[in-house]
Amino acid sequence: MKITKVTSRNIMFGTPECEGADVNMAVILGTKHNFVIDTGIGGDCSQAMLDYIGDDPKPIIVINTHHDWDHVAGNWVFEGSTIIAHKLCPALMDKKWGEQIKWAGENDRYFRGEARKCLPSLVFDGVLHFPEDGITIFHAPGHTEDSIGIYDAVDKVLHTGDGFGVYGGKAHYWGKTEDVAGFRNMIEIYKQYDFDVCISGHSEPQTDDVIALLEAALAEACEKQDV
Repeated sequence: MKITKVTSRNIMFGTPECEGADVNMAVILGTKHNFVIDTGIGGDCSQAMLDYIGDDPKPIIVINTHHDWDHVAGNWVFEGSTIIAHKLCPALMDKKWGEQIKWAGENDRYFRGEARKCLPSLVFDGVLHFPEDGITIFHAPGHTEDSIGIYDAVDKVLHTGDGFGVYGGKAHYWGKTEDVAGFRNMIEIYKQYDFDVCISGHSEPQTDDVIALLEAALAEACEKQDV
């Protein structure tokens, strides 16, 4: 597990999901709560974050950015804690869990410890605030219909899950390629937040320049589709 202290209270945890591709998770050490963003590809991912938090007595809140197996397979370690997701997430996770785990096993995906289905315990629609911690959780559909983002206003860090990836200096939208309206809407949502650092699900951390990369990718998509 690669552990990177991105800011004073935002710590990124990365581990290979398959050859040449990592999955990222994060911990935010808040004022009233400690937040775990995604639980990765098995219980060992969750345990690594628990070990990092150590004996800090603040309650842990887990946030699932969306229902895909590689972001929720370690939820079960936190069973009994609050696990937050968008209101569409539990049904999607419940429906797709078996087929996603089977697909992962057949497509050379790695598991880190046991992968066990554990559904979110608290759902929301729109925006959810934790003002004492400076944390905002918001719906940002694009990659999936239940995708959400998390904004840390204290350290000005935006967590975007799998909304997009950045490789070779170019941004790539991870929703449906023909969905330019959804792509544009996702960018506009991100632009509402004054961030210095962006942590996504499968790329290295980015600066706020990522908005320009996303807008360039959107312009290219519109040109291809003559929109």
